Amino acid sequence: MPKIRVLPHETICPAGAVIDAASGKSICENLLEHGIEIEHACEMSCACTTCHVIVREGFDSLDPSDEDEDDLLDKAWGLTPTSRLSCQAIVKDHDLVIEIPKYSINQVKEGGR
Repeated sequence: MPKIRVLPHETICPAGAVIDAASGKSICENLLEHGIEIEHACEMSCACTTCHVIVREGFDSLDPSDEDEDDLLDKAWGLTPTSRLSCQAIVKDHDLVIEIPKYSINQVKEGGR
């Protein structure tokens, strides 16, 4: 079973985390199932950039992004060559290390966060 290591994020995951990931599910789904509340304003429909992550290790194990994802990523804060929308990046059999950027385009979050 692959693992996802989440680097520390000030508010979402202050201590960082290592989770057992389910192959065939997106990074976003895996994080949410393990209590890591990454933003996903469009409910994982590839219509926003709030679930943007930077894949620090294991990027090449993911299928390439499609044109819709690339168009949205162009609008993401802190874009890097290894940026992905976590709702579109499907975990395979390789471990991943991800960073959740400090900011997103969402200025107001639901739930008062």
